Amino acid sequence: MTPDELFEAALQLKGTPWRVARSDFSGKPPVLEIELEFSRGSQFRCPQCGQLCGIHDSSQKRWRHLNFFQYRCELVADVPRVRCREDGVHLITELPWASAGSGFTLLFEAFVMLLAEQMPVAAIARLVQEEDTRLWRLISRLVEAAHVAADWSQVSSIAIDETSFRRGRCYVSVFLDAKTHRLLYVAEGRTSLAVEQFAKALVARGGDPHHIKWVAMDMLHCYAKGVRQQFPAAQIVYDRYHLMVMAGEAVDEVRRSLQRQGAQLKGALWTLRGNPWNLDAEQLQTRTRLAQQYKPLGRALALRAALQDLYEATDSDGPELLRRWCQWATRSRLAPFRKLAKTFRQYWGGIVSYFQCRITQGAIEAINGIIQLAKRRARGFRNFSYLRTIAYWVAAKLKVRLPSLLPT
Repeated sequence: MTPDELFEAALQLKGTPWRVARSDFSGKPPVLEIELEFSRGSQFRCPQCGQLCGIHDSSQKRWRHLNFFQYRCELVADVPRVRCREDGVHLITELPWASAGSGFTLLFEAFVMLLAEQMPVAAIARLVQEEDTRLWRLISRLVEAAHVAADWSQVSSIAIDETSFRRGRCYVSVFLDAKTHRLLYVAEGRTSLAVEQFAKALVARGGDPHHIKWVAMDMLHCYAKGVRQQFPAAQIVYDRYHLMVMAGEAVDEVRRSLQRQGAQLKGALWTLRGNPWNLDAEQLQTRTRLAQQYKPLGRALALRAALQDLYEATDSDGPELLRRWCQWATRSRLAPFRKLAKTFRQYWGGIVSYFQCRITQGAIEAINGIIQLAKRRARGFRNFSYLRTIAYWVAAKLKVRLPSLLPT
């Protein structure tokens, strides 16, 4: 088998009008250049109507391929333009080794996309010796096409949260399918406009805003306003995790108040925070002793523990148990918990709706962690578009049609 026949087999050109005309390994540094040509008399399909047509002329194109050992490899071919009786002269777009308009082969694109899941684009650019802007165009094109083609017709419950984009209180809004835990949309800012942008994207991908029944979120008024405007049939569900955070902050306020009054609580911060089952025996003993010694602190810890336990109640018992908890907090003579009970009554509908659907923001917090990990690996992103592209690629479960890098 000659080298050209070997390359022809490796490129899987058998059964196509194309063949390897020649291969050259020269230059400084050396570059493997593989020239492809089509058989004389071949016909190609018109990119407009799909009819087989004769060749009008050709235009030379070049594609970057996977390296040949450690050396750069490029494919060169005269791509034909066909003359269609109905549509005129057009450059063909169907090539066995590359997608339309790309300067890279399909296998090279698959290699870059595989690396983009785990590496910053700047590091990939150094590895493959390409400009990072070219790679960003490649990744953005493939991700955007897959995201636009996604089917959101079955989305009925969503979760909304914000995560930081860069320093200086710069945030993006993240939208998640609460059932499948796939990232749906990332919008710039954390305003009701972000919810409006997601609603438009939902309609464009086959979804219906009137089919959204549940929206898990925290107590940001901007998101609540957007949900009421864009999803009129949806019930807001305030995340239980954020409510427990508020209860923990109330315990902290009680602790600080006692400390200002002379209580010996120095060094007990992390002993009093969090759940008892996460403490060792010594911390648990200290926590019990302080709760017995300082009665307001004991009541605060008991209120927090009771709030956590009532979330395990049944659908019918949960709202009643929460109502009783609010009464207890109001009578507790603890100002932070009286304030918390007032807040719960203010947002009552969104809080008790948890007992009907049992959805939380746990999955979206995990997605935010994945996005932040990608941001740290890249030492930040140049612009919002890059952040959104990588977020979709690592968390949106997109279906990008790329060849396997493994032999079949």
